[in-house]
Amino acid sequence: MRISLLRLYVIVRRFHRSSARGAQNDGRHEAQLESQVAALLRRADPMAGWNERVTWMIDLAHWLREEPKAFRVGAGPRVVHHQRTNYLLKWLECRAEAMQRVQSTVQVTLHEALGPDIFCATGLPRQAAFFNELSEHIFTWMLPTPTPTMDLSQLFTAMFPAPADADWLNSLDPPTLARLWRIIGDENIVRLYTAQIDEALQYLVMMVAAVGVGPDFRQRLKPLRSLKTTPFMELRDALDIHLELSPTDCASLSRVRRLIAVCRAQTDRIYDDLDEHGVSVGLVYHVERMRAQLTRMARLIDLRAAAYISQGATHIQELLADLIRAHHERASVRGLVRRNFALLARKMVERNASHGEHYIARDRKEYRAMLRAAMIGGGVTALAALGKSALTGLGMAKFFEGLFISVNFALSFLLISALGGVLATKQPAVTAPALAAKMGALDTVDGLRVLMQEIACLLRSQAAAVFGNLVAVIPAMLACAAGIWLLSGHTMMTPVKAQATIASLSVIGVTPLFAAFTGVLLWIASLAAGFADNWFALRRLRIALAHQRRLVFALGAARAARWAQKLEDQIGMIVGNLALAILLGMTPVVAGFFGLALDTRHVTLSTASLTGALSSLGWQAFATPAVWLAIAGIVFIGLLNVGVAFSCALGLAMRARAVPRRVRRIVFRQVLKRFSASPASFLLASPVERIDQDPH
Repeated sequence: MRISLLRLYVIVRRFHRSSARGAQNDGRHEAQLESQVAALLRRADPMAGWNERVTWMIDLAHWLREEPKAFRVGAGPRVVHHQRTNYLLKWLECRAEAMQRVQSTVQVTLHEALGPDIFCATGLPRQAAFFNELSEHIFTWMLPTPTPTMDLSQLFTAMFPAPADADWLNSLDPPTLARLWRIIGDENIVRLYTAQIDEALQYLVMMVAAVGVGPDFRQRLKPLRSLKTTPFMELRDALDIHLELSPTDCASLSRVRRLIAVCRAQTDRIYDDLDEHGVSVGLVYHVERMRAQLTRMARLIDLRAAAYISQGATHIQELLADLIRAHHERASVRGLVRRNFALLARKMVERNASHGEHYIARDRKEYRAMLRAAMIGGGVTALAALGKSALTGLGMAKFFEGLFISVNFALSFLLISALGGVLATKQPAVTAPALAAKMGALDTVDGLRVLMQEIACLLRSQAAAVFGNLVAVIPAMLACAAGIWLLSGHTMMTPVKAQATIASLSVIGVTPLFAAFTGVLLWIASLAAGFADNWFALRRLRIALAHQRRLVFALGAARAARWAQKLEDQIGMIVGNLALAILLGMTPVVAGFFGLALDTRHVTLSTASLTGALSSLGWQAFATPAVWLAIAGIVFIGLLNVGVAFSCALGLAMRARAVPRRVRRIVFRQVLKRFSASPASFLLASPVERIDQDPH
């Protein structure tokens, strides 16, 4: 009992001490705020120059937004911001002279910064083209921010430099807003800025109409109309009429709102056309800018109408918060690239997905067909490896050596495609988008079951392709080595070169790094293929070639149409093979120019090189550890080639299709569960019947 009483006494003493300490800290905090506010507001001077007044306003906003190093219990950043705002207002309301000085300073600055840019430029793309906008973002990010000129848009963004400021501004209650308005505004400012809203609306509608009646837009909107009857020109005329009438005129206001909605619908039709006929990043930028301008026009129209009714303060608060959010979203380089390249990425993913469906074996018949195609690819790759070995022995300059190796690879890859063969490591980059397409539509248990079967088929197809390549490339290289021995009496490689080749493939060293880098190159080549498909469709080259007069005269109309269709079907494959050949052949040359010892490691080519080296050294080479380290290196090269290319392509495909993270986690867990239960189902052909691709 005595011990319990002592504990209770200690708790009470600690409570009294913490209360006294809290009261003492509150007193210190109050005194600190008093000194900071007094020093800050003492600098307010309506007679000072522009730079001094702007600096003072930015410092004042920074003090309101400043987060103390340690908050009191239960006081988060937003609570502290509100406390500082209320303290500042209370301090001014108790000091008439200081209130008058601050009011005059703020109002003089607002008068001098008069202009429509805060309404029609803040948070909106300003440049006429995407890459101009991108360069402006980069320079703004790299260079120091200058003092705002007499532009309210620059002053506004300098005072609220964080996206969280929008939430703080939105959370201010009406009484606090009314107290702030007594400092900032008067009837003269209301009248002047109402006129600026009208000017901003006129500027925005002219920008929208200029792009909307341009050939890039009109040619994609069917049926074609005369310029005056397009909704963009109708919106301009309707807005001119509305600005001349009362802001609350219901008929004109309703017509303007309806035409804004119609113009937004027209941009949706542009997106549909791009989705069907190919994506242009420049046109996507114009569409995105127009949509942002139409959204800003709708908000300004609402604000203009609400300024004459009781909801004006609420609309002003929402508009200012929207300006802060839009500015910070527009200022992000990453966000700009994501918004304008998202549609292009999705289009490239979809085209790769359509090609990837052909590389997935879903039954034993297709599995055997994949093996045969992979064996064709392995046999041709042996010739490519032989050609590379011959070219490297000629002693040419590095640039020309890389150039001719690229030509050798290009001819080999095109021959593989022409013969119906498969190069194993090219599959992951085109099969991953096909998998992501099914993940994006995953919404039922049956869909998950079919997706698991699809993943198993995909991995079995990868295994069949790699196995077929290696099974064919090894005897093909041995046959080449035997032919060289019979014709010349020499081995394919000298002992020194053979040993260097084996050492370069050792799992201990840089081989895994080079193999992973090669996986990235394989993915980049697939992007080039998707881009070529999109470019061909965007330029409508199939129709242009089918009706090209010289081709029609030389081949006939029917044959020209067939050739144009065949070229459209094969352009992605051709460009992808050429891109991969150039990347594999020229990357070491370019890296060497910059002093980087960077090389590529492709599993089929590396296996061919190892086979040639072993044929030159003889069977006794298997007794050395270096050979087994090289064999282990081949295993790692295959895993990293396939794994990195598949991961890069799948990541891009899931982002382009906006596959939720929850779905990704579910699929990943289910794959691990099924693999642990039956690893063979992911490597060997299944005896079951063909999988139904559409469970619905």
